[in-house]
Amino acid sequence: MPIKAIETQRLYRQISDQLRSLILAGEFPVGSRLPAERDLSVQLGVSRPSLREALIALEVQGYIEVHMGSGIYVCEPPSSSTQELDLSREEGPLELIRARALLEGEVAATAARVGRKPQFDAIAQALDTMAADASAGVTPIDADRLFHVRIAEATGNSVLVNVVQRLFDFRLGPLFDQLHSHFETAEVWSQAIAEHREILKALRAKDSEQARAAMQAHMGIAYKRLSSSLTRARPRATAGKGKKK
Repeated sequence: MPIKAIETQRLYRQISDQLRSLILAGEFPVGSRLPAERDLSVQLGVSRPSLREALIALEVQGYIEVHMGSGIYVCEPPSSSTQELDLSREEGPLELIRARALLEGEVAATAARVGRKPQFDAIAQALDTMAADASAGVTPIDADRLFHVRIAEATGNSVLVNVVQRLFDFRLGPLFDQLHSHFETAEVWSQAIAEHREILKALRAKDSEQARAAMQAHMGIAYKRLSSSLTRARPRATAGKGKKK
């Protein structure tokens, strides 16, 4: 028998695998409501953010449904003939936001210190496109990405540009998309654009500390929003396409 490399499984996958096994074993019958997130996290001995990521994975794979204002319910398991969505390469959305807060906070601080006016103008153009898209009812995901990438470009470090691009693109996957589907609204985008304006203001002022703080505040607000109760979330905005941070 050939030796296989040992793969360290992401925590949310370990949690989702256990919950899936319980569902398939009938511990949580089809149509039943799962315990509240707070209670379930205590029973499993895991943090609520890790549980949240696991629940989103199960929702993406068709094992549960989130009913706003009611709870999380077990669905009829996907048929054996249905190929289950492979999430093995997906990063946990909430872990990703924390990582971006650490990295992009420093990126913004560096950009404020070494960036030049033409680079700040390019960042402002991306922000203007975000606002125009949002006003037109189009989710401004492309302009959002460009905004963050151009901040990295203002550092003059190509490695940081590549890392920021890669981290942003992780959030275009099915887990992030599903999680945002519970929270994304025109109001959320409006708030995000206002947060981006604060980042740009600090960059133009060449205030490294404020640029770091504004970027981390932006990520912190996103984290807090996506960590709030799934069943008390507002319905998704219907206009536009794409995903939100």
